[in-house]
Amino acid sequence: MNLSSCYLFAGLSQSQLEYISGIATSMPVNKSSWLFHRGAPAECLYTVEKGAVELLIEVQPGIEIPINMIRPYNGCVGASCLVEPYRYSLSARCVEDGTLSVIRRADLTPLIEQHPHLGCILMTNLARHLLERLNETRQEVQLRFMSLVRSATF
Repeated sequence: MNLSSCYLFAGLSQSQLEYISGIATSMPVNKSSWLFHRGAPAECLYTVEKGAVELLIEVQPGIEIPINMIRPYNGCVGASCLVEPYRYSLSARCVEDGTLSVIRRADLTPLIEQHPHLGCILMTNLARHLLERLNETRQEVQLRFMSLVRSATF
């Protein structure tokens, strides 16, 4: 399992990565299968070993907006399992047949309690990642706003 490619695990020592690998399981997935839906209890964190997972939000029944595509070596899916209220904030669907590494919150929580420094690194990485996404969203809003302003003045 290549957990070190996930932003959450950046900066972990080899032994800390081994702790996490010890609780991860491998799961084959099929194209078009859903991992979870927005609002569902967040029980697992997933990294993509093979294939691809699309993160999306349903704005109306039958209308979905893709948010991100997760492939091997570029992140993870389901970080909501680390933060209360432990509900997924987006939906996730497999867009290719593949294999995922699955880390259950029920297994990760005791590991973090046993190794608090590991938990601090995970939460720092999560906060950094969420701040980056917030800044990207702010830039996107600013660009769209300026585009609206320009179109209104012509």
